[in-house]
Amino acid sequence: MNFRRYLTAMLFCLTFAGEAAAQVKTLVFCSEESPDILNPQLSFRQAAFDASSRQVHDRLVAYEPGTAEIVPSLAESWQISEDGLRYEFRLRPNVPFHKLRHFTPSRPLAAEDVVFSFMRQLDPKHPYHEVSGGIYPYFRGLGLPKIIKSVTAEDAGTVIFELKSPYPALLSTLTLDFASILSAEYADAMLAAGTPERVDREPLGTGPFQMIQHQRDALIRYVAHPGYWRGKAPLDNLVFTITPDATVRYQKLRDRECHVVANPDPADLPAMTLDGDVTLVRQVGMDIGYMAFNTRKPPLNDPRVRKALAMAIDREAILKDVYQGLGRPATTMVPQGLWSRGGAPSLPPTDPDGARRLLEKAGISGLELEIWPSPVARPYMPDARRTAEMIRDDWLKIGVESKIVMTSGRDFIKQTMVGRHDVALFGWIAETLDRSLFLSPILGCEAAADGANRSFWCNRNFDRLLEEAARTSNPSERETLYELAQSVLDDELPVLPIARSISFTPMRNEVVNYRGSPLGGHYFYGVDLK
Repeated sequence: MNFRRYLTAMLFCLTFAGEAAAQVKTLVFCSEESPDILNPQLSFRQAAFDASSRQVHDRLVAYEPGTAEIVPSLAESWQISEDGLRYEFRLRPNVPFHKLRHFTPSRPLAAEDVVFSFMRQLDPKHPYHEVSGGIYPYFRGLGLPKIIKSVTAEDAGTVIFELKSPYPALLSTLTLDFASILSAEYADAMLAAGTPERVDREPLGTGPFQMIQHQRDALIRYVAHPGYWRGKAPLDNLVFTITPDATVRYQKLRDRECHVVANPDPADLPAMTLDGDVTLVRQVGMDIGYMAFNTRKPPLNDPRVRKALAMAIDREAILKDVYQGLGRPATTMVPQGLWSRGGAPSLPPTDPDGARRLLEKAGISGLELEIWPSPVARPYMPDARRTAEMIRDDWLKIGVESKIVMTSGRDFIKQTMVGRHDVALFGWIAETLDRSLFLSPILGCEAAADGANRSFWCNRNFDRLLEEAARTSNPSERETLYELAQSVLDDELPVLPIARSISFTPMRNEVVNYRGSPLGGHYFYGVDLK
């Protein structure tokens, strides 16, 4: 039996076949991409977060849905010292971990699990630091090794974060996916067995769903965690089917093989709107689709060249042709919703003649470049290849030749992280309401060293301004620092913002209580089926 027939049969048996089977609720999510790894500490990709941290794990604190208020999660309370250097978290008692076929926990959540989850990332001598590659893009990209001094257990239910300097953004930071809490006991058992990588491939958490099967590039299966501390999920089973083609995802939705699908093709939305069996959840994204210039490669290390290339691009035409009404022009990397003052900056206007003059002034002629488009469609970049084609045509008008390099999803990530590209097209989603936490992982110096900063641009003044903004508790001072940091970006232009998305999540009408998040991602706790 092929996979598609198997999945159809499974759905029939579990969801649609009689009164007894109707007691079991199975939701199938058509995901567009396979996760690169199943430990959110080691990734910065939405597919990894959707598959792991948003279903399997919890964090110490969380955002109240639809607000900027930080509320308790695994930590039921916390205290901050007057000098801002000590955070004490009191853990929620009796929170059970999942059970796996090869491991059964002997205890509930404890402080040592929190210590393990952060010290693995912080301490280069930690036995797990180098496991599975040992790259922690968020932790390092946010500069946390320079901020966090230690994470220790005062007792089984109390965790202490000691900081090197005040960092008011710590609570916002701890809402991010990389701050998920893993099991120290599971890690110790796998290390003793000589298989520490299993912690990152076969995750065990405290979240609403536990993973029971992962078939790479095909499917991921979960069952509801019966002891979840917030109460068992209404769904009994959750299935991710990896379906890269948007047209195929829509066909599966119509054929009842999927209940929810990710990232529809904008061209399919009119038909979905007329489909009486489909509901569209609309969400204005706090995201950015952009182009990164590899500033390590001459002449792209010259801001004048980057500005000239930016001035040649007709971004309004890209919005019309590629986004088809589902995008908004972006003038800054920071989403508009994160600007608390007016006066967000403006990019250089489209001006091919001015671009040619600027290239001549920089002494550049006969320039040839490679454009690397992301092969995975996202709301913030629904068709990177078509975007690259339009940029290629615009650059040709100013005498710049360019070649489009298409790769697989995993190869794109790998090759751009080591700087094979001249320019690359992809995007980023605001997973927090703090601007420094949005910018540092993709534009900071630490992120350049790790490759998450695809422009490889490192400006110490920019980093310093973001660090100062994250550390000050005065809103007016913070805003001034962010505006100064933005002016550095305007002058240097290592990246070119293109658009922000208006995204839709299509689902069958029997799905209830699904809510989109402006911070991105798919969360299935609380979702039900009629």
